[in-house]
Amino acid sequence: MTRFLGVDLAWAEGSASKPAKESGLACIDESGRVIDAGWARGTDAVMRWIDSLWEPGAVLAVDAPLVVDNLTGMRLCERETGSRYGSWYVSANASNLGRPWQGGVAIRRRLEASGWTYTDGLTPIDPATPRFFECYPYTTLVGAAEFGYLDKRPRYKRMGTSLPPDERREARAVVCDDLIQRIWRLTRASPPLDLGSHPVSDALVTEPSPLVDRPYKHREDLIDALLCAWTASLWWHGGTDRCQVLGARDDVAVLGRRPTIIAPARPEQRRTVEGARLVTAPGTSAP
Repeated sequence: MTRFLGVDLAWAEGSASKPAKESGLACIDESGRVIDAGWARGTDAVMRWIDSLWEPGAVLAVDAPLVVDNLTGMRLCERETGSRYGSWYVSANASNLGRPWQGGVAIRRRLEASGWTYTDGLTPIDPATPRFFECYPYTTLVGAAEFGYLDKRPRYKRMGTSLPPDERREARAVVCDDLIQRIWRLTRASPPLDLGSHPVSDALVTEPSPLVDRPYKHREDLIDALLCAWTASLWWHGGTDRCQVLGARDDVAVLGRRPTIIAPARPEQRRTVEGARLVTAPGTSAP
């Protein structure tokens, strides 16, 4: 049964004087069972976790810029995130070689050295080959109808400054608990995700979201990792019937790799791209 891994990667690699922030980790299978879930700190620890769950045909979705070769500005996939999902209050941060955080690039290199293949979502890959791609959880939340966010993304990360800090944290926790209930309902979705199948993910449901910033961020990272893993499953099951490839028109960049984001999408979030190919769901592709 195929495994789907999700990593909400801390973009900065950290150093001896300043350790990396936590990365959220999650792995599910085709039935939606959560095989493992938790956190790791630093590229080495993230890679050890990924290696422990490696299997032929595994699919890994990473929330971090993986292919970056532009000196300044934004990558095309990031600009298209804003143009196609902006009406749902979703946009992307700019990634370029001038930015100090390159954790995604580092993890891509480590993954490729370990036998994983980067996919831009456009070129078919042998089903037995473990592959990984870049994703963005906000596009999953507004692009997959299962979550029910029809007009805008949930504000479970930053609530803005219109409320006093204490009220802001309370409002954030309410939004987060509502999001968790929506994820919980994926038990009956296709593809499924069963939060109750692992004690770490089950705690998201059985325990209220904390108000204190650090434990709240701990929870947020796990939520995003689970969304990444479910996005990997959605792409494997549905291909471009359920997802679109942002940055598909971009030039091939680093050593033949194209910087793209594979993003769940509803019809109104798509654009017709001349010459773009429809991608068969990887899970249904013939060997």
